[in-house]
Amino acid sequence: MVQQAEPITISIVRRVDPDRSKEAAAWARAGQELMSAQPGYLGSGWVRPDVDSPDWHMLYRFADGESLAAWERSGEREWWVASAVGIAEDAHSERRTGIEGWFDEPATVEVSPSRPAIPPRWKQMVSIVLVFYPLSLLAQLFLAPLTVDWPLALRVLLTVAVLSPVMTYLALPLVTRLLRPWLQKRRPEQLIR
Repeated sequence: MVQQAEPITISIVRRVDPDRSKEAAAWARAGQELMSAQPGYLGSGWVRPDVDSPDWHMLYRFADGESLAAWERSGEREWWVASAVGIAEDAHSERRTGIEGWFDEPATVEVSPSRPAIPPRWKQMVSIVLVFYPLSLLAQLFLAPLTVDWPLALRVLLTVAVLSPVMTYLALPLVTRLLRPWLQKRRPEQLIR
């Protein structure tokens, strides 16, 4: 059985001198252009929490570790990172895989003064329940009659093994895409900022 590679999301915070924000915006667009030509590229985005903030947040995603490593070793990336000297400095970075990506922004690039709307935990929970409940009902309907004589631990293991990939790769991405306007809707106090 071949194990399918999991997408990897890289989150980087860069410090930018607010007086050089136009140069930094051009630099960010150039990097996205170079990255988008790489095999396995899935998307990227830049966000500034505030117009005067020196912190710029970048997310980019590749289909697997191999395609990410190819980008990280590329001459284009080396040139692009070197061209940031005096404009942007790395402050913090992290790699993420799996469930964290369910609620990520779409695969576009925006250099924006506004903070992206991150859904509150209760909205994330509602999204998961909207997927998990009907899938659990279907699993009980179709699997329970076949496994009625099995020990409880094996019945639960089978259900989890069947439902986890369906939720992760099909159902939850579909539901979060359909619910994106509701998930990212800002509360009135967020719009005033």
